[in-house]
Amino acid sequence: MVSIKLRRAISFLERGWHVLLERGPSQVQFWFIAMGIGIVAGFAALFFRKGIEALQATLYRTDDVHYIHSFAETLPWYWILLLPVMGGLLVGLILDRFTPDGRVRSVSDVIEGAALKDGRVETRAGIASAVASLITLSSGGSSGREGPVVHLAAVISTKASRWMRTDGVTSRDLLGCAVAAAVSASFNAPIAGTLFALEVVLRHFAVHAFAPISIAAVAGTVINRLEYGNVTEFSLVQTGTLQFYVELPAFLLLGLVSGLVAVTLIKSIFFVEDVASDLQQRTKMPRWLRPAMAGLLLGAIAVFYPHIIGVGYETTSLALTGQLLWHETIIFCVLKVIAVAITIGGRMGGGVFSPSLMVGALVGLGFGIIATALFPNSSGSSTLYALAGMGALASAVLGAPISTTLIVFELTGDWQTGLAVMVSVSISTAVASRIVDRSFFLSQIERRGIHLAAGPQAYLPSMHTVSEIMLPLDHQRCNCSAGELEALVSQDIYVEANATLAAALALFEAADISVIPVVVTDHGPTAFRLIGGLLHVDALKAYNKALAATAAEEHS
Repeated sequence: MVSIKLRRAISFLERGWHVLLERGPSQVQFWFIAMGIGIVAGFAALFFRKGIEALQATLYRTDDVHYIHSFAETLPWYWILLLPVMGGLLVGLILDRFTPDGRVRSVSDVIEGAALKDGRVETRAGIASAVASLITLSSGGSSGREGPVVHLAAVISTKASRWMRTDGVTSRDLLGCAVAAAVSASFNAPIAGTLFALEVVLRHFAVHAFAPISIAAVAGTVINRLEYGNVTEFSLVQTGTLQFYVELPAFLLLGLVSGLVAVTLIKSIFFVEDVASDLQQRTKMPRWLRPAMAGLLLGAIAVFYPHIIGVGYETTSLALTGQLLWHETIIFCVLKVIAVAITIGGRMGGGVFSPSLMVGALVGLGFGIIATALFPNSSGSSTLYALAGMGALASAVLGAPISTTLIVFELTGDWQTGLAVMVSVSISTAVASRIVDRSFFLSQIERRGIHLAAGPQAYLPSMHTVSEIMLPLDHQRCNCSAGELEALVSQDIYVEANATLAAALALFEAADISVIPVVVTDHGPTAFRLIGGLLHVDALKAYNKALAATAAEEHS
């Protein structure tokens, strides 16, 4: 009897495997695979968090890492100074050894993988980045854990996709499942985890992807709750009643302020990154030393203001419960922005979500203290502004108003102040997206010369090379002779075989011709050999086919 049941189970798994490979993720069997990916990603997120807590507790000698800055204040100043330096040195050595560019992989790389690499990311560099970020967050780095966790989940889905040899659509759905589970397990927020994967990573809300991603998010949440229980990350005091008609303009103004501060945070990170890269190049400093230098700066700040250490849970909680003075909110906000810029710009690792929550809560509380003081009879609690500011600034940084709003609700358990949060979130996101490329992540990708923020019509041509579409010289459809093509080459009108379709389309537009010579480099940059021609109509067909495939996936 047991053997019969075992054979039936094996037969069911074999059918599910066949369905996955042949027909993709539209079948029920795929949901079981999604649940498995969710469980694995959930455990990865849990172990990452527990690893940070254990190492942080050891290094800072604290029993509760949620209140790490209070414990850090009791430590010798030289220990606070040296911890980030030692951590940064170790991070630099790891990244120098296991990544080609010494850069930590994060959410932006996952988004790029979903859009351009069939839902796959770098595995070796990804694992190294996770270890580096764990060390950073444990030794005084001022960043968040969501970025490393999301990329670690993407590494898991990439391994699964390669093992199962899945196509691009299925691989992207597996990626969404892993990301949703990791975010849900990190923050005990299944709804937000689901929407984060769809809104931020996959950047579409296809119906076929919703069910498996939701299942994976629930699986990740169960993993979290088995360890931490059904509790929220932050506890709030009573926020009071929102005076809709009178107080709503204040939350609109808070959204504007939060959007501008979010832009400042994003620009600060890029500024420090550019300055550090320029300094590294001019001084010939080895790249493994760069995170240690960033750690030295962080340690110098933390000696006087240990509030910048780690994800900032304690300071965020103080802001949400109104236990900070106005001048403290300003000082901590400015220092946190500087510390985050140093950490990420110095290539120490970590994410931006948790820091944006802390900065947003501080901005909101500071704004609320002023608002309630000016209009005491028509204002609610200043902590309500802290909650709204937290959501508004985080949504502007992530470019994810829907999932960020829900993350704030699920982190705090307060669903009664949704109106204030939504108003502030909408304004802050609209403001920030007009100044940067929609979000911090898409701005990072844009700085690499990849135009994801502009939509599929902008980045799809870069996914195809000329060699995939060109015709050889002797092809019957190549309606130009070799002599005519060589004449165009002599006029500097040509594309190399490894060039992208984007470069070819731009040349077609500029030269107004129907065929472009395709060349390869033989000896030196000026020695070309003509190998074929690229027809304008073939280029347009390839572009249209890519657009159609993307639209079909997003609307399936």
